[in-house]
Amino acid sequence: QVQLVESGGGLVQPGGSLRLSCAASASILRIDSMGWYRQIPGKQRDLVAAINSGGTANYADSVKGRFTISRDNAKNTVSLQMNNLKPEDTAVYYCYAASRATYYWGQGAQVTVSS
Repeated sequence: QVQLVESGGGLVQPGGSLRLSCAASASILRIDSMGWYRQIPGKQRDLVAAINSGGTANYADSVKGRFTISRDNAKNTVSLQMNNLKPEDTAVYYCYAASRATYYWGQGAQVTVSS
């Protein structure tokens, strides 16, 4: 069982930056994939960025070039640096960790991009 705790959400103006962090309660060395989904009320949860145990990252087309995901196996954390934020990035962001067929989820962090 892995518990995930997110931090770093908030309100930012368009063009601004935020950094989300996700701390795991156990070692992530054997976690196959970690990353972030986001969800707008009434819509499905969509993948934003993921990084595997080897450090290979992939991103949703809508965030490529603006968001950067990183993983620190020594600190059991995964982070998402979000730059040049747009109003359409407004959502609840969920950290996840996937090991084989099991998914673990964080509690969610609200990100609001508004002037």
